[in-house]
Amino acid sequence: MIEAQRTKTILMREITFPKIVSDIMGVSIFVALTSLGAFVRIPLPFTPIPITLQTLFVLLSGVILGSKLGGISQFLYLFLGAIGLPIFAGATGGLAYLAGPTGGYIIGFVLAACITGKVAGKPKNNFFHIILAMSLGTVVIYLAGGLGLIYTLKIGIKEIFYLGIAPFISGDIIKLTAAALIAKAIHFTSSSSR
Repeated sequence: MIEAQRTKTILMREITFPKIVSDIMGVSIFVALTSLGAFVRIPLPFTPIPITLQTLFVLLSGVILGSKLGGISQFLYLFLGAIGLPIFAGATGGLAYLAGPTGGYIIGFVLAACITGKVAGKPKNNFFHIILAMSLGTVVIYLAGGLGLIYTLKIGIKEIFYLGIAPFISGDIIKLTAAALIAKAIHFTSSSSR
């Protein structure tokens, strides 16, 4: 009886890691999730930009990890893809991919995670504050992607809107709402377990 109680007590203990270990784990998890999000790829016939789940994880990385670590996770994603790991949409990688039409969006992931994390700040329990932070992050991705399209396709503002923003607005609203709900649930779970 005593042994069973002792085993139950051991199993109920919370596993804690030193901060550096949990930071490395968090960054690694979001590098992996952003990579996996690239494999959920829906090409659209009228634009060179596919629909992916990456932005969901970019926004979450900023809110969950914070500005600095969220940005680091997205920078590592960009770096690993740039050196040739096939983790960009379409299972591709390399610097040439970043010089293509979607390169600006990927570069924007880094800044979007930083801004989302900074705006979300602490406490992360205000749902509308999280939505605002993620909305700003999404705008940053659109701006960086638009600049990339100007550079690669040599098109104007109107074409950028029709090719690189308008087709994605409704899906991005769904993704950022889902990301905000996930972030809120994670924050609620972690704060109630303390």
